[in-house]
Amino acid sequence: MKKILVLSALISVLCAAQAYAVDSTGCGLGSLAWQGERGKVAQLFAVTTNGTFGSQTFGISSGTSGCDPNGTITGGTRRMAVTFLENNLDQFALDASRGEGETIETLAGILKVDAKVLGAKTKDNFDYIFDSEDVQVLNVALKIFEIANA
Repeated sequence: MKKILVLSALISVLCAAQAYAVDSTGCGLGSLAWQGERGKVAQLFAVTTNGTFGSQTFGISSGTSGCDPNGTITGGTRRMAVTFLENNLDQFALDASRGEGETIETLAGILKVDAKVLGAKTKDNFDYIFDSEDVQVLNVALKIFEIANA
């Protein structure tokens, strides 16, 4: 069952029409110039600036412009987690309130963290994660990323 849920999450990522990213612009001059800005327009300006000046490629090669030449690519994991939460938020809320369940196990697999630890953290931080009745998926995901790495 666990494999089916992980496979479903992966397929959802590949088929999703809209996926949210915590930072989809990477590093480079554009990312530095537009740092802290939100929304599609700011992201498009940052990416366009990076592409126009070739600063992302140069930054990765030289270790400048906020780039780490030894950095790890992490965006895919976070996108997959957000997509999974978009499709399973109600069940995840139930499992998080108990600190255990299939959605916690699957999300732990996506994030490559221990399921029991993630379960305990989601239960202990439930009111923080789900701070309102109309909580947004991206806010839940950001809080999960925060507590999963704490």
